[in-house]
Amino acid sequence: QIQLVESGGGLVQPGGSLTLTCTASGSVSTIYSLAWYRQAPGKERELVAVISIGNTTKYEDSVKGRFTISRDNAKNMVSLQMNSLKPEDTAVYYCNAARWSERKWIDYWGQGTQVTVSS
Repeated sequence: QIQLVESGGGLVQPGGSLTLTCTASGSVSTIYSLAWYRQAPGKERELVAVISIGNTTKYEDSVKGRFTISRDNAKNMVSLQMNSLKPEDTAVYYCNAARWSERKWIDYWGQGTQVTVSS
């Protein structure tokens, strides 16, 4: 089992910055990738950014150049630095960990942290 705890959400003005962090515990050595998803009201959950065990990263198009995902394996932590925030970035952000077990991917989720971008 893997437990994920997020922190760092809040209210920020357009153009501002926030950093989200997620700390993993449990069977962390089995984690292949860590990611951030978000879900805005009335919309489906979408992938924002993902970083694999080899530090390969991938971003959703609308956040490229503004968000940076990073991973600290020593601290079992993944962070999402968000710059130039826009109102459309408002959502609940969820940390995700994925591992491969018994020929299938298993996903773990944090409880979510609210990010609100508003003046």
